[in-house]
Amino acid sequence: MRKLILIVITVMMFFFKNQALANYDKVFFDFKIDNIIGEKIDFQDYKNKVVLLVNTASYCGFTKQYDDLQKLWDQYKKDGLIVLGIPSNSFNQEKKDNKEVKEFCEVNFNINFPMSTITDVKGDNAHEIFKWAKKNYGKSAVPKWNFYKILINKEGKIEDTFSSFTKPTSNKIVSKIEKLLKI
Repeated sequence: MRKLILIVITVMMFFFKNQALANYDKVFFDFKIDNIIGEKIDFQDYKNKVVLLVNTASYCGFTKQYDDLQKLWDQYKKDGLIVLGIPSNSFNQEKKDNKEVKEFCEVNFNINFPMSTITDVKGDNAHEIFKWAKKNYGKSAVPKWNFYKILINKEGKIEDTFSSFTKPTSNKIVSKIEKLLKI
């Protein structure tokens, strides 16, 4: 009987995603980051909201996704969605200065959703939020390239991740956001 229970548990582990197995010591809302002009963003302010966390870069082939991120923000912010851009030079495609990034985003894409300062998103120097994501969701939460997306639910846990190739306004992402927002 013990062998059967062990086999069933082992098999079940392969069918559930990492978030079901995660042992969250902290949740997303326990962290802070500096915004693009150097002021603190306290993620406690995002409690009970859905957050789409996206590492961005000005010189990336996916930079056009800024348009879709802004569309998501405009459409769903009243319902409780936060789009949070994290400019990063982890893939050597970001400007060197926060002021330049801010100006680039405002002039070229009319961005007005929250953005952080230029921040590492992978490796030993990654911001603690990305280390937390990896610890609790596994390697699939580590950005593989720019415009990688991590969807955080209202409980402050990772709901899903999306590759750079997945457009922010894709049915895959929008349906998950609407489900979490209960729209």
